[in-house]
Amino acid sequence: MTPDTPPAPPPQRPPGEVSVPPHWRLRRFFAELGPGLITGAADDDPSGISTYSVAGAAFGYAPLWTALLSFPLMAAVQLMCARLGMVSGRGLASVIRHRYPRRVLWGACGLLIVANVINIGADLGGMAAVTEMVTGVRAVVWTPLYAGLIVSLLFWSSYRQIARVFKWLTLVLFAYVVTAFLAHPDWWAVLRATVIPHVEWSNGYLAIFVGILGTTISPYLFFWQAAQEVEEDRAAGRRTVQQRRGATDDVVMYFIILTTAATLHASGQTSIATARQAAEALRPLAGDGAYWLFAIGLIGTGMLGVPVLAGSCAYAVAEAEGWRGSLEDTPRLARRFYAVVAVAMLVGLVLNFVRLDAVTMLFWSAVVNGVLASPLIVLVVLLTGDRAVMGKRVNPPLLRWLGWATAAVMSAATLGMFLTF
Repeated sequence: MTPDTPPAPPPQRPPGEVSVPPHWRLRRFFAELGPGLITGAADDDPSGISTYSVAGAAFGYAPLWTALLSFPLMAAVQLMCARLGMVSGRGLASVIRHRYPRRVLWGACGLLIVANVINIGADLGGMAAVTEMVTGVRAVVWTPLYAGLIVSLLFWSSYRQIARVFKWLTLVLFAYVVTAFLAHPDWWAVLRATVIPHVEWSNGYLAIFVGILGTTISPYLFFWQAAQEVEEDRAAGRRTVQQRRGATDDVVMYFIILTTAATLHASGQTSIATARQAAEALRPLAGDGAYWLFAIGLIGTGMLGVPVLAGSCAYAVAEAEGWRGSLEDTPRLARRFYAVVAVAMLVGLVLNFVRLDAVTMLFWSAVVNGVLASPLIVLVVLLTGDRAVMGKRVNPPLLRWLGWATAAVMSAATLGMFLTF
């Protein structure tokens, strides 16, 4: 272009197209993060953090390969549940109620309720234990306070208000990513453990394997994900089943195991029984502030995970009985729905008086989730492959194969754990 050549005119936008500033596009992206983020992030609740910490401390880098294994399995199950909710316009329990006898329905709901209530109790206990660690005030004081706070939040906040808070609380977990690099692990050993599966035929290893799968592919996920896809449709104005029918066709885990392997296991701390011991993994990043950082992370993820656990119990029971019930409704309009939330929280609170160490209780709640998940996965695979439910949108072959593989892997791990007792 010569100096006398006029500059080319700016490209013209097509009629009707509106320019969106980059910062607005970013805000819209985060605003539209929906049920998938909440479901996935809730897997890293206090039970998950403790299970991954126990794994890294006990077996070093050896369990890292489970992150590569569990991610596609978790994603497949989560996708099947989301598709079930979007295509059928119903939650999982409602679909089971319409397709199977009541004994199957309440068997599935029973598995969910047992797993969730134990997990609620463990998470509340973990939150209370880390608060005692940093304040000196006994955990027995904090447990009912946290339970009351969460119940109040669920009773007087809408689903969208809760979701706005939940998705930001997940950011505290990235402290483990930073700490993993500051701990200077043996990166060759890390790579080898990541890509080469290592399995030990021992009860300790298989229990940890079941716990990792259980806290990653938890029973709550199946009911919550399908229900929240329906909630999203309701919020968009598709408030009836017919309107919603046919709608639109683990990094943190890895770094928690890596960090605890490079810090606790490397220093000879192979057994974790207390929150203070688990918090030591963050010392390379925060020094003496590791206790506060761990406490904030555990409390934050507990505030994320416990409402999801209680809420999924309520969705399952309400759908099973055909009650009106949603986190979008007020307690006055959905009394029985919120009564289930309150009872689940109360029973979980009572479990904290069995006097187990917080980390021990968190870990074994993950194992219970792993044991109880397999039958529910089988139901999800069958329902999402049923043309009477899904029409032409039944599972594609890859998704169906991953679903059956998930059920088989979790069943085999559970069987191995019991055989090695």
